[in-house]
Amino acid sequence: MGSSSVPCLNPCLQVGGVRIGGGAPLVLIAGPCVLETEDEALKIAEKVRRLAQRLGMGYIFKASYTKDNRSSVDFFPGPGQEAGLRILEKVRREVGVPVLSDVHCCTEVSAAAEVLDILQIPAYLSQQTRLALAVGRTGKPVNVKKGQFVAPEDMRAAVGKIESTGNRNILLTERGSSFGYRTLVVDFRALSIMRALGYPVAFDVTHSVRIYGRPSKDPLGGEPAFIPFLARAGVGAGCEAVFLETHPEPARAACDASSMWPLERLEWLLEQLVRIDAVAREAMSREVAETEGAT
Repeated sequence: MGSSSVPCLNPCLQVGGVRIGGGAPLVLIAGPCVLETEDEALKIAEKVRRLAQRLGMGYIFKASYTKDNRSSVDFFPGPGQEAGLRILEKVRREVGVPVLSDVHCCTEVSAAAEVLDILQIPAYLSQQTRLALAVGRTGKPVNVKKGQFVAPEDMRAAVGKIESTGNRNILLTERGSSFGYRTLVVDFRALSIMRALGYPVAFDVTHSVRIYGRPSKDPLGGEPAFIPFLARAGVGAGCEAVFLETHPEPARAACDASSMWPLERLEWLLEQLVRIDAVAREAMSREVAETEGAT
């Protein structure tokens, strides 16, 4: 596996006014797990936008309009596509940031592409051919989350499907791999291996600490205490973007309550990540220069 991990030279992606990779500073993809109310989405987006701007980070607002993989039909699935896209469009317009959300099936893609700056293929659906083709044909940037069951080098197949549509606006996201039945582990080699496919990589920290098989509101459904450790390691390993789900009061969140990061502690964490990113980018620049010199 390690033999395929030579980094691609400066892969980059433009999402609205935000540049991911290509030597640009660390990008933040953040927001609540699922849209709950319009007012809350706007407040979170504005607060994080101001923080990211102060720290010199590009920022993309993330929230799902539908969570289609809830473990019970009784759990809140989100406002749905129509209402959710209205909220995301308002965030995009009023806060002035690019927006990202999941698409789950081909019939969602057209409407989603009219609003979203980047369409996300969820990890569970990372091998769905028709969905990859439909998303690729929009020409919009695509974030493909690596399935928990997929080796990082095997993401070449998902990339190839999107590339076959002529779309090369791709971001790949690491979010842990299944280790046993419920626990996820993060192999940080995956960031380098997926970057070698020719595209920038993001690290989804908060989903990596979920404990599957337990309701997301169950205090045992996640291990958020490990978020800072994993985030620092991922940025140190050279990810171009960090994906963090955040909420003003995680305990009352409608989804992933046990694994989101408190909004009030986001500044503390991001200040660390920005410093680590500066060192990691300098090291990557030297590595790229040495590689170019050798060729």
